[in-house]
Amino acid sequence: MKTVSLQYFAILREQRGLTHETLATATGTAGELYAELRARHGFTLPADRLRVAVNGEFAPWDTPLTDGAELVFIPPVAGG
Repeated sequence: MKTVSLQYFAILREQRGLTHETLATATGTAGELYAELRARHGFTLPADRLRVAVNGEFAPWDTPLTDGAELVFIPPVAGG
């Protein structure tokens, strides 16, 4: 198990009801973690509609997770 810190923005923040959390996970990659969170919290956006940042840098979904990693799931944002 590893412990990771998560940040949520926009619709993910609304659906989770939190802006950030720390959790223990046995998942191996950012993509596996998002799939677990999506099933657990009912996130409506599939991973292909999001970007993920790991430790402050955009990363591919197959990025391995390490203990203490910080992840940000970034949904599409509209502005004007």
